[in-house]
Amino acid sequence: MASKLSVLLLLLAVATVTVLAQRRRPPSTPKSTDEWNYRDGSERVNMRGVANLTQILDNWRFDILNQMKGLLQNDHQSLLPDYARIQPLSEALDDLYKEFNALKSHLGDLTEKFTAIETFIDEVKANRANNANTGPAPVPRQRRVMKNKATAS
Repeated sequence: MASKLSVLLLLLAVATVTVLAQRRRPPSTPKSTDEWNYRDGSERVNMRGVANLTQILDNWRFDILNQMKGLLQNDHQSLLPDYARIQPLSEALDDLYKEFNALKSHLGDLTEKFTAIETFIDEVKANRANNANTGPAPVPRQRRVMKNKATAS
């Protein structure tokens, strides 16, 4: 617990120093682009401090993952949801699945019925095509022209 407190204080100190350094730095002259110049001040970086911070973050990651692993193995009820709340959802999904399967089987029945009708229609079309090719040409009808009588008024 004391080590975690010291790590927290260290991070608080680093954040405070960073904020104060930003306030003391004179405003840079605006350039044509607003890109950050990562080379500015790179010669003053304390590499030992960076390595220490990297090590601290790596240790935190390791501790957090170990705690999560321990909780999942030993006290999974605190992390996983209450399964009593999930049961109604499970029943609703089961009903939906049953309805879907019923609709699928009904669709299969309708497909079987329409297969017979499609076969009959195909046969009728084939018969009409054969009769049109081999049968006599239809006789054209003559049209009568009716003249309207003009009425005298």
